[in-house]
Amino acid sequence: MKSIIVPLALAELREAAAFYADRAGADLGLAFVAEFERVAKIIKENPLAGTALRVNRLAYPFRRFPYSVMYYISQDTELRIIAIAHQRRRPHYWAKRS
Repeated sequence: MKSIIVPLALAELREAAAFYADRAGADLGLAFVAEFERVAKIIKENPLAGTALRVNRLAYPFRRFPYSVMYYISQDTELRIIAIAHQRRRPHYWAKRS
């Protein structure tokens, strides 16, 4: 299955990694990116592993950070990551992304 990260989600990933790097050092920023990569691998291998939130919208949480990868599966051929969302800020702001 092909996976795509939309530009807004990529920007969120970079912003969150920079936040952690600025606050606690480069190692924590890199740990954030590594955690994203772990989650991305899991959902690519098993797209239905996430929690269903809406029709075709799923979320898979990070272990170490209060973030989740929001994604959907389009036409059973593409996994599209639409947000790297903080779990306690602006709920469902990403819902209209495609």
